[in-house]
Amino acid sequence: MSFERSGAVVALAGGVGGARLVDGLDRALPDGALSVVVNTGDDFRHWGLHISPDLDTIMYTLAGLAPEERGWGIEGDTFEVLEERKRRGDAGWFQLGDRDLATHLSRTAALAGGESMTDVTELLSRSLSVSRRLLPMSDQPRPTLVVTKGGETLEFQQWLVRTQASLPVAAIEHAGDAKATPEVLDALERAELVVLCPSNPYVSIDPILSLEGVREAVLNKPTLGVSPIVRGSAVKGPLATMIPELSGKEPSARAVAEHYGELLDAFVVQDGDRFDAAFRVFETNILIRKREDRVRLASELLQLAAEIR
Repeated sequence: MSFERSGAVVALAGGVGGARLVDGLDRALPDGALSVVVNTGDDFRHWGLHISPDLDTIMYTLAGLAPEERGWGIEGDTFEVLEERKRRGDAGWFQLGDRDLATHLSRTAALAGGESMTDVTELLSRSLSVSRRLLPMSDQPRPTLVVTKGGETLEFQQWLVRTQASLPVAAIEHAGDAKATPEVLDALERAELVVLCPSNPYVSIDPILSLEGVREAVLNKPTLGVSPIVRGSAVKGPLATMIPELSGKEPSARAVAEHYGELLDAFVVQDGDRFDAAFRVFETNILIRKREDRVRLASELLQLAAEIR
């Protein structure tokens, strides 16, 4: 199957890197062409609220609200509630902004009222004028758990934020319900191209691929991956230390591509990071901190997709 620029594209994404590429694809593709399947393995309860870090990062990015440098949260947000909570004894390890709280309050109330995560995400997206389809990977809890080499098992956000990813990782586990939503499976069935965004493969993309029927669906579609590793370092986050801990390999674009294996028809890497593979490896500038870089990279990916056979 070859890809035409007007064809249906499904991006699998999580984190800031995934959000930035999704933003580029959003503006490079025609209306209705893009669906985004978003990792919800990071979701957790905090202050009694349902927090969905990856969904919110992508939603705020598409809405033009995310800070350019930091990437997460809302630009210009204040943290008065957080500071008041800290004054009253809260550890304050997870930063929730005042405007950001409105999202979590709305989501928690809607879920408590019986709405699905898929429907709640659509309502929240519309409230911020985000028209692209953001599909949570599951409507049921599917937490990502980090098993440390010291024998502790922590929810992902506890490990990443509370411990500052300081504990060496022995394994990643996926708990809860393994069912993808019907909307996710339908989007993959209709897809003419799947993009594995430059997200952490272990904790952003694998949780999606671990769901029943998802890996098989991706395997049957032209699939491009974009490296989250540039010249041995993670663009953002703890991936560069996780690769040797979990695979025994040096952190590299090659290691990420080998992790995805047979799913890939092409892999996009930073200039100078090319390696030999059975699939096409395309070099370009994959650093997409500025909005204009995101559109440029997305356009290059779509051109590459048109060449896959």
